Amino acid sequence: MERVISNSLGGDDLDPAAPQREAAIFYGLFLRGHSADALRKDIDIPRKVLDKWMRAPHYEDSFRDRLHRVYNYRKQVLAIFDALVHHEKRNRPRPQ
Repeated sequence: MERVISNSLGGDDLDPAAPQREAAIFYGLFLRGHSADALRKDIDIPRKVLDKWMRAPHYEDSFRDRLHRVYNYRKQVLAIFDALVHHEKRNRPRPQ
């Protein structure tokens, strides 16, 4: 996961499949019994946190741009993870 995060900070060399791979890692944890809500908290960056980062006076503009990219990246991962979880819950066989 470290490579995925460093790529999301790096800019132009971002792998377009990285959000899907990272979401798949979290989905694998979900399938192994981890709570979907707990995993969502691990994936997500709350808007309040981003706003706090943006207000920090000592950050350079280039770093602020990277923070926005990381924030958007994590939202992509979260959306993919949610879609996988929703699909799993919808298609799981119900006990009879």
